[in-house]
Amino acid sequence: MSAQPIYALYIINKSGGLMYQAEFAEEARKLTMNDHLRLAGTFYGLYAITSNVTPTKGTSTGLQVLETDGFRLQSYQSPTGIVFYLTGHPGRGNYDHLLKQIYQLYADYVLKNPFYELEQPIHCQQFDAALVKLLKEDLK
Repeated sequence: MSAQPIYALYIINKSGGLMYQAEFAEEARKLTMNDHLRLAGTFYGLYAITSNVTPTKGTSTGLQVLETDGFRLQSYQSPTGIVFYLTGHPGRGNYDHLLKQIYQLYADYVLKNPFYELEQPIHCQQFDAALVKLLKEDLK
């Protein structure tokens, strides 16, 4: 649990397309949809490049953490290849547990939705509500 805020969540499909984006911090600068698309493309591009430039044999997990004095970006690649990115306050520490909980919500509310088409934009009110509840509980 942490009192440091999460700023935003991005969910990107295997092709690098933005499937979902949500902002959570009221104090963060509001971005346009074009800004979010550019950020998602940049995050995915960095992830893809870093996963291919590993100096050792085997598979690389790509970019997992990027930290500046203003924010921390952390990623989680699901077993199905979907990449989840959280941005938040740099003082929060590791987001692994929170990212895995978000993936579980994605599996429960999005993937089990009979009207959802795989790798398409996510429009699911139950997912949105469960995500907000999870992040509020995390701030306590």
